[in-house]
Amino acid sequence: MSFEPDEDQQELVALVRGILSQRADSAATRRALESDQRFDADLWRLLCEEIGIAGMAVPEEHGGAGFTLREAQLALEEIGYALAPSPYLGSVAIAAQAILAAGDAEASARLLPGIAEGSSAAALVWADPSGRFAPDHIDVHAEADGEAWTLTGTAGFVLDGLPADVLVAVARTADGPRLFEVLDAAAVAREDDPTMDQTLRLATLRFDGVPARPLGDGDPAVLDDVRALALAAVAAVQAGTAARALDDTVAYAQQRVQFGRPIGSFQALKHRMADLHVRVEVARTASRAAADALASGAPDRAELATIAKAVCSEALTRVAGEMIQLHGGIAITWEHDAHLVFKRAHALGTLFGTPRELRAAAEPWALARL
Repeated sequence: MSFEPDEDQQELVALVRGILSQRADSAATRRALESDQRFDADLWRLLCEEIGIAGMAVPEEHGGAGFTLREAQLALEEIGYALAPSPYLGSVAIAAQAILAAGDAEASARLLPGIAEGSSAAALVWADPSGRFAPDHIDVHAEADGEAWTLTGTAGFVLDGLPADVLVAVARTADGPRLFEVLDAAAVAREDDPTMDQTLRLATLRFDGVPARPLGDGDPAVLDDVRALALAAVAAVQAGTAARALDDTVAYAQQRVQFGRPIGSFQALKHRMADLHVRVEVARTASRAAADALASGAPDRAELATIAKAVCSEALTRVAGEMIQLHGGIAITWEHDAHLVFKRAHALGTLFGTPRELRAAAEPWALARL
């Protein structure tokens, strides 16, 4: 089965890449990281207004463009390729999709239009105290007083949690964990968490009797879908970043001369870069297969997303390491993008689960298919 973009999708990719290549080069990325927002607000506004990127996988009835997760995945690949910090991953690809997954029509009609136009930012509160997606062990508790609910507890690793005005939280109840909409986002105490990858903004959020509203009917399967959506979104960014790292490494190997020859002509380096090419292609295919399964509602969508995140994590880690090795000393300097790739590989490799944890979770499903 082919997951190559069709003609319309190729046009979309070209539009996104064109804007990012012009507005999100290395210098622009560094300027954005030094700003208070830690992303280029003008670039984000341009992507929202010219392409409608924030509403790509939001239904038209909620102010979106009505595309599917397949197109959203391609946009995430391009954002990963550009190394550009933006609210897309946390706000649109994860939090907005969690709202849709809950199946709450009233909340979707109220919350999604602002997210889709880029005027509102959302964040998903998901991590247990150890930083894992384990809803049964999350520290945030929901308590009911009649029809009113409040949230109390602490959660870290909230992607784009500082600027978000829409908060969706996984919280424990007497009947099990479920999703909640935080009704008073201003009442949540927030603390910026230092990150190895400075293009990712993580925060710790503290709830102390904060008013909230349940999302959906509390079906526990919704949380499985939310995790799968998050895994697939992160995998797409990883696949794009791995492709960027490989392209930069091949270009350098064609320019760097040793012993009177470009180092890319040495057979040993050809073999290493061929191995990286295979890993990048496998990662891209795994990521797109997961997005396709989620878009079509396939029964094995959660397993495919789990495997995609594991494969893409391993691929990006390998390519990032080889990028530094093949570039030499310059790759560890602040001026070179290799350190941005390496830091992203480490940070995204642990977000929502390490490769070992994910492979262990998917092992029974994979063995059953043999």
